[in-house]
Amino acid sequence: MSNPGIRSVSTWDARFSLPPGAGTDAVHTNPQYCYAVTHLQSESGICGTGIALTLGDGNRLVCDAIDLIARPLRGLPIEDLMADFGKTSRKLADDPSLRWLGPHKGVVHLALASITNACFDLWAKSRGVPLWRLLLDLDPEEVVRLLDLSYLDDELTEPEAVDILRGRLEMRAERSSILRTGYPGYDTSVGWMAYDDKKVRELTVKAMDHGFKAFKLKVGSADRERDLRRAAMLRECVGGAANVMFDANQSWSLPVALDMCRSLAKLDPLWIEEPTHPDDLRAHQVLASEIAPVKIAAGEHIPNRIVFKNFMRLGALHYVQADCTRLAGISEFLTVSLLAAKLGLPVVPHVGDMGQIHQHLMLFNHIALGNQEVFLEHIPHLSESFAFPAKVKGGFYETPQEPGISSELKSEL
Repeated sequence: MSNPGIRSVSTWDARFSLPPGAGTDAVHTNPQYCYAVTHLQSESGICGTGIALTLGDGNRLVCDAIDLIARPLRGLPIEDLMADFGKTSRKLADDPSLRWLGPHKGVVHLALASITNACFDLWAKSRGVPLWRLLLDLDPEEVVRLLDLSYLDDELTEPEAVDILRGRLEMRAERSSILRTGYPGYDTSVGWMAYDDKKVRELTVKAMDHGFKAFKLKVGSADRERDLRRAAMLRECVGGAANVMFDANQSWSLPVALDMCRSLAKLDPLWIEEPTHPDDLRAHQVLASEIAPVKIAAGEHIPNRIVFKNFMRLGALHYVQADCTRLAGISEFLTVSLLAAKLGLPVVPHVGDMGQIHQHLMLFNHIALGNQEVFLEHIPHLSESFAFPAKVKGGFYETPQEPGISSELKSEL
């Protein structure tokens, strides 16, 4: 087994222009998709690539933080590093000169996400396997050693995490059929806020022709009637059998959210996403109670496992939208997934990576954790920028076969 040492760490402030209107929502009106990229160059010539999403000028700040946080990784053999990565992750997150800037959120946590993802990419490439295979080949104890479970011992201990993984081993063969069929996706790009009604209809019909059966629309504009009209239009376009979801991107106060969610409930959405400020746990609890049976999805801006623990345990969300480019990378994503598995909540990621890494993680979640097969968000805008772009056919993500986590960008080649 190859065990190359990490020779150097470097960053790349990668920025990509979007087509007109793409990526817009109620809050982010002129986004630029950016990645704070970590490169871990190994002694064997293999390069691990990690990414964390930002939307503009703040990307440089995350790159600067990567340079500071990743310094202890230089010289470490990748197998030694990953043998007990949970402890290393916690040590990096608790850097005494940088922790104050979080803790465990914001710029420093995004930097840790990029670093962590680069570690997993280098590890999988050095073993010559895609991430999903790497994770499935690990023993339950090895998976748990990848995780930082600190501050979770009231809800998830290391022995419990091992038991969850071990208890689901017998059903792996049955669930492995998803490797052949692929993981189902949903189209989130039909309903960007800046798109006019005609374009929403055209893109929705096109997505249906491509096999998608679930669609998301941005709401939360200053014009309440515009939101309701567009939402009704989407439901009419896709019919009653398809799933529709509405995403407010945190734009509503609690009173407004209650009013809008009750109105949107008439259109039978699968969920309403980020209905209010992502830190307002009480507001999410109230909404979850008041708008039932409509469900709440959240996680795009939930920064760490502890906050997720509280949201899940207190019934403030129903769909866990963990994102390995918002959390501290792949390892914290897996931690949140274990919490969700214990509490019986489905994980439906927000894809700051455009689905590149999450396509691997959702296969692991379903096969190893028995996580409910729902679907994975599909955003196609950067597909041409990745060396091995996710392949979505007939509404399903095809199982990736290339070694690594599928995060490598073409400009790196």
